[in-house]
Amino acid sequence: MKLKINDQPFLQRVGPPSTTFTHKSIHFIEFDDILKNMKKQVIIIHGGDTFGTYSEYLNFLSNYQIDVERYKRNIDDWKVWLRNKLGEGYEVMLPMMPNKNNARYEEWKLWMDKLLPFIQDDVILIGHSMGGSFLAKYLSENKFPKKIKSVFLVSAVFDNDDEGYSLQSFSLPENLNLQTDKVYLYHSQDDKVVPFKSLDQFKSKIPDAVTRVFSDRGHINQEIFPEIVEDPALMLLA
Repeated sequence: MKLKINDQPFLQRVGPPSTTFTHKSIHFIEFDDILKNMKKQVIIIHGGDTFGTYSEYLNFLSNYQIDVERYKRNIDDWKVWLRNKLGEGYEVMLPMMPNKNNARYEEWKLWMDKLLPFIQDDVILIGHSMGGSFLAKYLSENKFPKKIKSVFLVSAVFDNDDEGYSLQSFSLPENLNLQTDKVYLYHSQDDKVVPFKSLDQFKSKIPDAVTRVFSDRGHINQEIFPEIVEDPALMLLA
């Protein structure tokens, strides 16, 4: 199959040398060569907090325990590590969702909609904490324009967090449809942010999902997350 780039001479080759044809200043390039050299795409949606009232938000800020060492050492969790670990064959996008400390679903949806033109087929979607809740809601309520290879919900909130805060505008619909048959649920039994029962609640709505259970990873905020690339069932490295 040949792809018409434009009606002007196109001088740059994509990847290894490919057969080209020139006729009346129209340049063609092998479409298969482009496909072979496209990077696999991963999009990771981070977590956040949401509140019913502004006073609840202020109360949360007043009681929040700051981890000063993370500020001193500029520590990132596993999301940036995953980008580096996957290497040059992957395009890992880490969008900063709006107002993550007092998030609103409508704002996150608008931001996700803006990303759609840059997403390609066979994308891998990963949501951590409330980011997982967002993906579950967004995909269940909107037709995704590209083919989804797989979805990972890591420590995702189903209805309430460990302190009893509800998902508010992120509340999930009755029926979940993540638009792929490859769904993976990760959760640790000692999670102090999102109750472990959330895993079973998601599993009840997505019966074919594969579960990965840990005993000592907390909210899975560690600097590295080797299981997400070492487990061949996840097909991140396939």
